[in-house]
Amino acid sequence: MPDTPRAFVAYTARDHELARVITSGVAKANLQNRAIRYTPWEFNDIAGHPLTSPIMEGIESSLFIVADITYLNPNVVYEVGFGIGKSKRAFLVRRRGVEGDKRIAKAAGIFDTLGYEEYEDADELAHRLCSYIDPAPQQIPTGLDRLAPVYVVEPFEKSGIATLMTSRLKKARYRYRRFDPGEDSRLSAVDAIRQVAVSSGVLLSLLPDTTDEGVVHNTRSLFVAGVADGMGKPTLILAHNNLVVPLDVRDSVKTFTHPHDISEHIAAFSLEITDYSQQADPAPLRSATPLQSLAIGDPTAENEMTTLRQYFLATDQYNRAVRGEVNLVVGKKGTGKTALWIQIRDRIRGDKRNVVVDLKPEGYQLLKLKEDILSHLTQGASQHLLTAFWEYLILLEVAHKLLQKDKQTFKYNHEIRDLYIELERAYRVENFSVEGDFSERLLSLSQRIAQDYTTKYGSADSQRLSTEEVTRLVYAHDVRTLQDQISGYLKRKSGVWILFDNLDKGWSTHGVDVVDATVLRCLIDAGRKLERDMRRAGFPFHCIVFIRNDVYQYVMKESSDYGKEMRATLDWTDPDLLRELLRLRLAAAVGGEGERVAFEKLWLTCCVSHYRGEETSAYVIDRSLMRPRNVLKIFSHARGFASNLNHDKITESDLEKGVRAYSQDLLIELDHELTDVFPAARDLLYHFIDSAPELTSEALHRFILEAGIEKDAVEQVKEFLLYYGIFGIKVDQESHYIYDVNYDLKVLQIRASRGGAKLRYVLNPAFAPALGIPEALDRPPGPS
Repeated sequence: MPDTPRAFVAYTARDHELARVITSGVAKANLQNRAIRYTPWEFNDIAGHPLTSPIMEGIESSLFIVADITYLNPNVVYEVGFGIGKSKRAFLVRRRGVEGDKRIAKAAGIFDTLGYEEYEDADELAHRLCSYIDPAPQQIPTGLDRLAPVYVVEPFEKSGIATLMTSRLKKARYRYRRFDPGEDSRLSAVDAIRQVAVSSGVLLSLLPDTTDEGVVHNTRSLFVAGVADGMGKPTLILAHNNLVVPLDVRDSVKTFTHPHDISEHIAAFSLEITDYSQQADPAPLRSATPLQSLAIGDPTAENEMTTLRQYFLATDQYNRAVRGEVNLVVGKKGTGKTALWIQIRDRIRGDKRNVVVDLKPEGYQLLKLKEDILSHLTQGASQHLLTAFWEYLILLEVAHKLLQKDKQTFKYNHEIRDLYIELERAYRVENFSVEGDFSERLLSLSQRIAQDYTTKYGSADSQRLSTEEVTRLVYAHDVRTLQDQISGYLKRKSGVWILFDNLDKGWSTHGVDVVDATVLRCLIDAGRKLERDMRRAGFPFHCIVFIRNDVYQYVMKESSDYGKEMRATLDWTDPDLLRELLRLRLAAAVGGEGERVAFEKLWLTCCVSHYRGEETSAYVIDRSLMRPRNVLKIFSHARGFASNLNHDKITESDLEKGVRAYSQDLLIELDHELTDVFPAARDLLYHFIDSAPELTSEALHRFILEAGIEKDAVEQVKEFLLYYGIFGIKVDQESHYIYDVNYDLKVLQIRASRGGAKLRYVLNPAFAPALGIPEALDRPPGPS
């Protein structure tokens, strides 16, 4: 029947038995259900036509698409995204009992946040296909983000190529939003669709599939590429020219051999972005429910730089920082360090007389310095060289910012004209590149020093360097002249603020080592030294470093200065403060009189009041580990499931699915956090799969040993589990987690030592769904 609606069926042919089951199930479904005709992708293979053309046409002409994700075939992943981009419902299925690519799917995200059905054999698949399948597509946001028009999916291991990609975007003066696996371990399909929908361009890359990280990154990139192509968005996919590219994207991938090739590709891509962004915002495809239209910001602060001020919660830590009372901001991942960094930067540079140097170095940019120099120096020589390096870098960046800030005005301002010319003369010297953004300048500087060191000193260990040798090695400028010129110029300014964000973000997956600790310690020392020097010269100078709390404690634990730093610690202990954070975002989303509406009223417009008898905001906060990002993630996941089903508000079922998806995210993220500072703990959390929700001290001890931890390190691992809030302690029916005791680990340790036979270690309920553990029924309410 020519008018019978069709549904496209995508699956891999890699597993012949699986392909046989799918084709058999599809054939049975077509016999049993005359209301819709299922068309496997093989039937679109028309002789004499390019293979991809009829497949894409088949997807476009389908009522919805069915995709088997037992194995994550790259072309199938792209086709799922393409169908969603074309406003087609993606009905995902997976064969029960087959491991397939389940591990990759969990690491990548995407598919469990879309939801899928399982089947055992051809008969069960046919039954699934003959049941009613709602063809309503995923709701796609409308409108374009004109302030940050580009979306980038970054790889986990960043390199010079990844840096070049984003730095070329910056040079084209395009702000971008990004998925950073260092910040978010998994990509939510709902978030990816939203990000692509509001973009005027999407920048992606493909990596060799020889590692799990490469396969996971490519899975994300191909899904996003499919969504973008389905929506007709300008899309640039970069791959090295020796990479074998999936068939569906073979004609659109741009290859490179040299960095110059990437620059040319992005130059052409920039014009496409401009053309697309000049079009009028597309009309909505269909009416969205209020919940689908609700936008409360992004869990990743970097992606809401242009909107954060509308709903930022100004805490005491923020107020202390903008008053210049701290030189360190420390906090666990997800507690709001980057949000604070953004708001401080924007607040300070609101006064044009201030000079704000906002720097986001990442560990990989210092890799050559670390491998070729620091590992061969004595500890004293390393500290000497690194302190000089950071002091020099800060001076260079202050000079760069001053020259950039006044580039257009110095010619017409007689007060700074001569000062500008002298500063530019001192800054621009031979053998020193001023091109690119900060990432490129830092990478270039560290590589130049590493090359000069290797040429002069080779690879001998325990090398000592004199002050004069360090000076010759590090400096390409006359530093005294440069500092004097900067000092003279700054007398015409109000103040200088140096803001360093997460230096630890790109550090090795092997954990923080002594050299990493020295890098951070010397940055702090260099910042304080410059503060003293500049303030003696008569003008305000502030250097603030933003760093993870656990990394800071690791770095400072052996230091005589531990506890003496002027620091603000982002530890959240008050559930009502997290509710206020949510209230501000909900109020900004609804606009109008929303700003003055109480939290409870706003919350009930978008979420049911209770989940299994527990108030839902308390349920969410109890599972957030008291981290703002986690609160937003749970809400985002639950809202995504509710939106997919066209619910007016988040139901109990939506909330349950959202927490399950978030739990998987959290499991991967906390495993990475633990590994960063304690490499032996890699995969430790997975060993608690199917355990009891409460463990005796002996049982916990046994689990840790079974994970391969050395016996003499077991107590240290227990400390980590308590410190991160993964486990709490329970004595006399009362549970306590780290955030219940103001993040003082000693309180938990003392209570545990007094617990005796009554002591139980309680797994945080946030991890229960991912680990397949039933929550303890007698668990008392948490801090909410």
